[in-house]
Amino acid sequence: VQLQASGGGLVQAGVSLRLSCAAAGRTFTLYNMGWFRQAPGKEREFVAAITRGGGTKSYADAVKGRFTISRNNGINMLYLQMTSLKFEDTAVYYCAADRSRTTRPHRDAHDYDFWGQGTQVTVSS
Repeated sequence: VQLQASGGGLVQAGVSLRLSCAAAGRTFTLYNMGWFRQAPGKEREFVAAITRGGGTKSYADAVKGRFTISRNNGINMLYLQMTSLKFEDTAVYYCAADRSRTTRPHRDAHDYDFWGQGTQVTVSS
């Protein structure tokens, strides 16, 4: 599956932003999906993940309560709604697909098989 993330930008702290990830192909529903981010000088870190049907979601503690992951399998889209953005949310955000079909989405980047190109989110304080 090919993934393309979009929706990033330069925003002020406290505002909301929605990231999108378009998946090419007819097998989107076979993949658990995740969002990861990487800030300058830091390792890529888990943000959120969702199972194939959307029934189970997982969030990093740093974003829980502020970010919401969702997917629309009818149009092969993955979303990350981000609210109350903070300076420390600044990073390149990546969407990723995991073909393992687990009932709980993985939080480790190594478990993901396909990656999008990333979209930059910059939050000014």
